[in-house]
Amino acid sequence: MAEEAYPQELRYFAEHDWVRVDGDEAVFGVTWFAQDALGEIVYVESPPVGQLVSAGTPYGELESVKAVTDVFAPLSGQVVAVNELLIDDPALVNLDCYGDGWLVRVRMKARSDIDDLMDAGAYRALLDQA
Repeated sequence: MAEEAYPQELRYFAEHDWVRVDGDEAVFGVTWFAQDALGEIVYVESPPVGQLVSAGTPYGELESVKAVTDVFAPLSGQVVAVNELLIDDPALVNLDCYGDGWLVRVRMKARSDIDDLMDAGAYRALLDQA
């Protein structure tokens, strides 16, 4: 598993998801904290390309040897790509949650939604309160 990290260039959602903004699109994934809490990821259920996702609602699932958990959309938009690498190697979420272990790419409905997300410092503070 990767070392604990919360990259400064990302934005974070309270359900332990991260967002990397790229123009009018955003890449979603789960944080180091989330993948560590789940343990070894054995299956990733992703939405189909074209599906609309709404901020704060589940759009997929992660299954680990410990549990199955919903993955929540940090922003609203339309799925434009899913990480096909996770079909054959779901453990990429554990190995590289901020890189090859990303989950989906979404065309954002409203770029201003980013303002509702936390920076790395605020996310770390949230973890410290837990």
